[in-house]
Amino acid sequence: MTTDTSPTRVTPVTRPGTPEWRALLDRIAEGASERERDKTPPHEVIGWLKEAGTGRLRLPVKDGGAGLSIPELFSALIDLAEADSSVPHILRTHYWFVEQHLQGADDPAFRTRLLELAGKDLFVGNGFSEQSKRPVGLYFDTAFTPDPAGGYRLNGTKYYSTGSIYSDYTQIWAAAPEGRIAGAVIPVDREGVSILDDWDGFGQRLTGTGTTHLQDVRVAEEEFFDLGEPDGEPVPGYQGAFLQLFLQAVTAGILRNVRNDAVALVKRRARNYSHANAPQSPAEDPQVLQVVGEIAADAFAAEAIVLRAAEALQVAADSVVDGVPGKDEAAAAQRAAAEAKVAVDRFSYATAARLFDVGGTSATQAAYNLDRHWRNVRTISTHNPTFLKASSLGANFVHGTPFPANAYF
Repeated sequence: MTTDTSPTRVTPVTRPGTPEWRALLDRIAEGASERERDKTPPHEVIGWLKEAGTGRLRLPVKDGGAGLSIPELFSALIDLAEADSSVPHILRTHYWFVEQHLQGADDPAFRTRLLELAGKDLFVGNGFSEQSKRPVGLYFDTAFTPDPAGGYRLNGTKYYSTGSIYSDYTQIWAAAPEGRIAGAVIPVDREGVSILDDWDGFGQRLTGTGTTHLQDVRVAEEEFFDLGEPDGEPVPGYQGAFLQLFLQAVTAGILRNVRNDAVALVKRRARNYSHANAPQSPAEDPQVLQVVGEIAADAFAAEAIVLRAAEALQVAADSVVDGVPGKDEAAAAQRAAAEAKVAVDRFSYATAARLFDVGGTSATQAAYNLDRHWRNVRTISTHNPTFLKASSLGANFVHGTPFPANAYF
């Protein structure tokens, strides 16, 4: 972790679709299952991503980035998730941070300074979620208090700080004076910041989704930015849709990996059941081949759904004026992201579980770690309940009810 302030690097970005990108993906995929099984944090992999300029994929070319569109970025995320589902998930709030400030209406100098972090291949994590009795959203116990010496002091505890332990900076949202909320982007190695790798969920185990303790952390005036009132009038946006569709891109990549593992499992099996259609060779059994084909079709469908929804996000991004997208375009982006989640969740769990239908009992051996796909898909899905998405969609179509105006929808 570093707070490097050197000039923006000019090393080229490894672009998706190139031989260099394929080589990077293969390098990440090698040992990914073992890392997950043995709970080995992918610090080395994060270093490779920095060397490849992966955090700059969405930055404009003039700023040292690859200038990818949103659909192109999401296609790259699916590639990364196929190699190792933890890797893009670690970078989820980094890419959201970039998207925020590419389209933001904040002070141009402030926006430029923040985007320069990504331009220097520095990653930005997050400190948003808290465990409390308050409704999930924009209500925080963590708080900024004015510092008599200037700036603010930040105190509190954040949970589910995905990616922060691998990052150079973290973006914290907290309560501010006069009933407002505010944010700050600060180095993770600043005095008073402590990030724990204590995530104990059964899936996405290497994402660093742990606890961040903030004890009397100094926040300079120029690092602090106002976010308004928690109950203020909602402003049209597609940022929440970006965050949520990101998770479906990770799921789509996992399903590709399920397909890959199904093919490998069938090819390496030397025997079948005596009462099967092809007792000597599972690879010749039409029923086994049917299952592989159905898994492949589900992987294709998930990717197609995600990329179609990403097009709606791009339309919303293109409609931004003074930091605010068009109301209709923002609503369409929210709708598309919600529809994508409801649709993909209807088959993703079952697809991950069907992998075991092409193998015998040996497929459950810990050495193969094939259960990781179901664990990871199910864990990703819990970020926001599918039934709440579906009910909001129904209310929107039937009654015109606006979608929830928070990043958790």
